[in-house]
Amino acid sequence: MLKGHQSWVFENHPMITATGVTGGPFEANGNLAKDFDLLFEDLWIGQDSYEKAHRVLFEEAIKIALKKANIQKEQVQFLFAGDLINQITPSSFSARTMKIPYFGLFGACSTSMEGLALASFVVNHQGANFVLTGASSHNAAVEKQFRYPTEYGSQKPPTAQWTVTGAGVALVQKNNPSQKHPVITSATIGRVIDMGLSDPFNMGGAMAPAAADTIQAHFRDLGLEPSYYDLIITGDLGRIGHDTAFELINKSGLQLERRQFQDCGLLIYKEDQPVQSGASGAGCSATVLYGHLLNEMKKGKYQRILVVATGALLSPLTFQQNETIPCIAHAVAIEMID
Repeated sequence: MLKGHQSWVFENHPMITATGVTGGPFEANGNLAKDFDLLFEDLWIGQDSYEKAHRVLFEEAIKIALKKANIQKEQVQFLFAGDLINQITPSSFSARTMKIPYFGLFGACSTSMEGLALASFVVNHQGANFVLTGASSHNAAVEKQFRYPTEYGSQKPPTAQWTVTGAGVALVQKNNPSQKHPVITSATIGRVIDMGLSDPFNMGGAMAPAAADTIQAHFRDLGLEPSYYDLIITGDLGRIGHDTAFELINKSGLQLERRQFQDCGLLIYKEDQPVQSGASGAGCSATVLYGHLLNEMKKGKYQRILVVATGALLSPLTFQQNETIPCIAHAVAIEMID
């Protein structure tokens, strides 16, 4: 059901019944290693290119989710997925392997919540029984495309962020009251916001206004106060973007508390890992949500969370042409309902 101008309310409460989360060696040394289902020992993952390794990350996450749900891939009606590589080939090649009807998405690092919102909409309106959705990124593949190959060892400024090597996948299906799983209750689809920033080493600062805009729209459309949620978490703003978004939101009249407002990019790694401003990548919010946050919900720490994944919609070509960076954020509300 449409609510307000840009939000959906899912009255049938689609459930997240299973997830699959994979990561690389850097993530294995991070804060949330125990919340990954599978961690690989090297970035190559037995492949001869980083892009092929990226594909394996995503394929393994899908297999894990299906195994947990005890269903076959043939039972899944649709796959919503995307990544950061040109023409989203890791996701598309994974769909080739899995042979699941496929919607390829590109929302940059906002793809995880774009996919979850669309999957929930389809299931809520009886368009499918089972839908898989997910997002992924690979540090070496993404850095090579958007900035410099990591082998160059180029110096990065404090505003830069570390692209997560990881994939997160969720299985969304029709609600079953006899089962207790996290449910998706609403989603707010973001607008493209461009404040004129053009530095690819300051993605958090570029994306912060989009996050603030979507969060404001969510509470305006649904008539809620921030206190409704135990946690409001952005995808990968990092330290600079997170602080900026917090300031913008509170200036708008919404009153957030610091303890209530967090960022996936600040949770995933340890303080002594050299990630500058924090983590980023399409796999950042996907792995943190489908691993750590849902685990915490099942333990009872959180009853209601709002996940706001942010994306910078630039390309290597637009950067070379001195274009500014248009950004977007999508918000999805997830609750544990008795």
